[in-house]
Amino acid sequence: MQVEIYSDQILVAGVDEAGRGPLAGPVYAAAVILPRGFDHPLLNDSKKISEKKRLILRDYIEEKAMAWAVASINNQRIDKINILNATLEAMHMALNKLTVKPEMILVDGNRFKPLNGIDFQTVVEGDAKYACIAAASILAKTHRDEYMIKLHEQFPQYNWLRNKGYGTKEHREAVMKYGLSPYHRRTFCDFYFQGHINFE
Repeated sequence: MQVEIYSDQILVAGVDEAGRGPLAGPVYAAAVILPRGFDHPLLNDSKKISEKKRLILRDYIEEKAMAWAVASINNQRIDKINILNATLEAMHMALNKLTVKPEMILVDGNRFKPLNGIDFQTVVEGDAKYACIAAASILAKTHRDEYMIKLHEQFPQYNWLRNKGYGTKEHREAVMKYGLSPYHRRTFCDFYFQGHINFE
């Protein structure tokens, strides 16, 4: 699907998250304001393109964007306030870090909390519809992946280099064998493993 520019008349920030579903690691959110005329042939929902293309796009977006910011909420905070609230908090943090104040916020999905009196619109599958949301999805995904790759160096037994903390068969088996790391989401794992692992 060809992503579109929402408006050339107002400053629109696209917002998206990465990492709502994994068993381990933080949730990330990104906010991006693109300049008028922004275009790149590879730009699309981050889930629909390869890692190599995402990294190409990340460099291009960070160079060309009028403003961009990334924020994260760690696994302890996720366990405390739940993943939905953590995701919305990360989105607000990213938006508040922008060096340019948007006049409109476009949010991927169907949930958002008002911020600073700025008009907003939620868009289901917005990362495949609007360029600014697609750009935010690229930044959120690549920054989170980069962080999980660094964590992999400390905890190679879970192979976060490959699964980025998601609950793959390999990851689940590693949790059963080695237990939980300090970066696992206790609430997720308690639900997922139904008491079959030691939380100490």
